[in-house]
Amino acid sequence: MTTFSPPGFTTAPTRFLFFTGKGGVGKTSLSTATAIALADAGQRVLLVSTDAASNLDDMLGITLSNQPVEVPGVPGLSVINIDPDAAAEAYRLRVLAQLDSKATEAERHTVREQLSGACTTEIAAFDEFAALLAGEGDGARYDHVVFDTAPTGLTLRLLSLPKAWSGFLADNDRGASCLGPHSGLKMQEARFNAALQALSDPALTTVVLVTRPDPRPMQEAARTADELRSLGLGNQRLAINGVFHASDPSDPIALAIEALGREAMATMPDALARLPRDEVPLRAFDTVGLPALRALLGASVRPEPVEGPARFRQAQPEPTFSLPAEPLSRMADELAAKGHGLIMVMGKGGVGKTTIAAALAVGLVQRGHSVHLTTTDPAAHVADTLNGSLEGLKVGRIDPKAETEAYIAKSMASKGKNLDEKGRALLLEDLQSPCTEEVAVFHAFSRVVNTARSAFVVLDTAPTGHSLLLMDATGAYHRQMTQQYETRADGSGASGLHIVTPLMRLQDASITHVVIVTLPETTPVTQAAALQDDLRRAHIEPWAWVINKSIAASGTTDPLLQARLEGERTQTQRIASGLAKRTFVLPWLAQPPVGVEALGALVSAAVKAG
Repeated sequence: MTTFSPPGFTTAPTRFLFFTGKGGVGKTSLSTATAIALADAGQRVLLVSTDAASNLDDMLGITLSNQPVEVPGVPGLSVINIDPDAAAEAYRLRVLAQLDSKATEAERHTVREQLSGACTTEIAAFDEFAALLAGEGDGARYDHVVFDTAPTGLTLRLLSLPKAWSGFLADNDRGASCLGPHSGLKMQEARFNAALQALSDPALTTVVLVTRPDPRPMQEAARTADELRSLGLGNQRLAINGVFHASDPSDPIALAIEALGREAMATMPDALARLPRDEVPLRAFDTVGLPALRALLGASVRPEPVEGPARFRQAQPEPTFSLPAEPLSRMADELAAKGHGLIMVMGKGGVGKTTIAAALAVGLVQRGHSVHLTTTDPAAHVADTLNGSLEGLKVGRIDPKAETEAYIAKSMASKGKNLDEKGRALLLEDLQSPCTEEVAVFHAFSRVVNTARSAFVVLDTAPTGHSLLLMDATGAYHRQMTQQYETRADGSGASGLHIVTPLMRLQDASITHVVIVTLPETTPVTQAAALQDDLRRAHIEPWAWVINKSIAASGTTDPLLQARLEGERTQTQRIASGLAKRTFVLPWLAQPPVGVEALGALVSAAVKAG
């Protein structure tokens, strides 16, 4: 039996601990378990979520707020969620309060309009994050502040903002138009500088790079390590979560999973190999509730029993149990029959969206269609997953950097053509603010949506939180355009004019098919259900769900993996009981489906369920 030692980030923690990594590697579980362990040791701890799609409320059984909430059963621990909408409203009020008392109502209305965009939401959320690092307000009361971050691409942007905004403000005497008056930002400059200093101090800040024993999340963790080091965050640790040791020598699935994990750890990138390392074993239980979270970083095999069903009891599957789902090949058949459309693959980070999106794209090409496969995910793993080319398949990416450069060039050419040299310089200064990226990405997304009217577009979206922010931007644009067309300048109606916004395309079930991907575990299913609710509020109806990495469909006999099967049974039945209109399944595969041939196999042959 492998000896388990407490991880270094709990035995010698700095004041600020950041847990980051690819979606689905266990950042929330490890950060929450760490916060609990520190509080149990007598420390005052604040656990902060920077993820717009946080599931801390489900794990801890509390209602998250943008103010610290004490966790029952863990004296000394409080939790706060940096809620983008609440932060944006608070930020608007602060900026409006900075206006001169002589400002007219028209001027105040102009500022409110300037502060209504997606970039304001980003800077407002970042402002609260910076305040904690600067030791202001709530953060000053705690011995340790533990950050449960959004998936890698969003976290890199968040951690780069102190440097970006500090530099922007230092050389700018005016305010970026989407952020209101310059005074509203200048009042934050000292805070941003203090945040940058705290992030760069190894005595204050540790970044825990979380990964699974799998090459792809390890490669992403290595890239993150290098990028964070370039930002001045050099105090890093590596946490390998879910290390699996087979206990049934006759189970080929379990042996293959263990072998792949050993190989991944033996060949990890140098950027990770030289870091201090902690290994956390794969557990037989879901990390939901205090007993499970305390057991995650402990030496026990399973948590103490909790009230209700014996969730963590090892159980053998019923011989008659079968998943209420169909194979991906059936999904590809049904989509191909539609002839064209936008297929949006959505879900929590790490559930396998990229694999499902790539497999569906390959499946549609197999069935005689031309397909454009693209992604809005900053991490952009589509090309790596395909690992090759296929005639009829065009692969692209909404690259934030490239889209921003193109947006700035286009804006300078159109808005700046009639300006003098000084005016053009001021326009360029405004466009070089960090918030311009959000606007540019939205415009690129809109173009992709539009092309789906006559062809197949498969969109691999970013993890839930980022996708919802993009949906918010889409909704804001829709409201803006409809308001403009509802009333002419002279006040007369404009009902005779016809507009079709990107949101209207997404709401059109004949064009858009949203596929929600989940793992058969409590937290991913709960987050998938919350995502579905958010989409429905925007009048976008999901077309189907995919249950990925099903243990039941893999046929394993390993005791630890089978112990996880009881939880899977509960979640698949939960999905079948009304969450999803259509459900498809993909088994837990010993060999990750990478490459056109492997992806094609997922959609060309039936998958055995049960």
